[in-house]
Amino acid sequence: MARYKGPRIRISRKFGQPIFGPSKYLERRAYPPGVHGPKKSRRKLSDYAVGLAEKQKLRYQYGLLERQFRRMFEVARKKRGVTGETLLQLLETRLDNVVFRVGFGSTRALARQIVNHGHIRVNGRKVSTASFIVKPGDVIEARPTAVSQQLVNRSLESAAIRQVPDWISFQKETYRAQVMRPPTMDDIQPIVNVQLIVEFYSR
Repeated sequence: MARYKGPRIRISRKFGQPIFGPSKYLERRAYPPGVHGPKKSRRKLSDYAVGLAEKQKLRYQYGLLERQFRRMFEVARKKRGVTGETLLQLLETRLDNVVFRVGFGSTRALARQIVNHGHIRVNGRKVSTASFIVKPGDVIEARPTAVSQQLVNRSLESAAIRQVPDWISFQKETYRAQVMRPPTMDDIQPIVNVQLIVEFYSR
């Protein structure tokens, strides 16, 4: 299944949640897209359908393909600790997500593109793999080139109202961020019931 590149508001309306961030349009049309959207469905969803929906919401939020998401779940399942929480931590500490969190990319899609095009360094070395997992102590910064810094500065201006999470230390003047600790559930504040995702994959 290819990465979704269609209208983001359509996905948010489908699930009735701001998957890609706050949207006034979603507030005005808080029902599924399509001609039958405003009509209330009387059909009760099965447990499988509910779990699938939660998984899809999280996958769309972070912009992952199904195979990528499943692989990340398997990595989380093999680690010690609570699988659902570990999965969310892995998703949050992907390099493209960290780039998005600090404002180098106004959206996760743009953040992924910035990483893939080689505009980001981790611990002084260029990293162009969006799925790269950062760890506490890692330093993430824009490359010291005019093109890279102009690109991230443009995103920083449009993302000025977004708050950088507490688990990341960020210095806007030097285009430099550092991971201070692993993110907690309170930091992440997931929009899904991650336990339902764990149960979905455990069937």
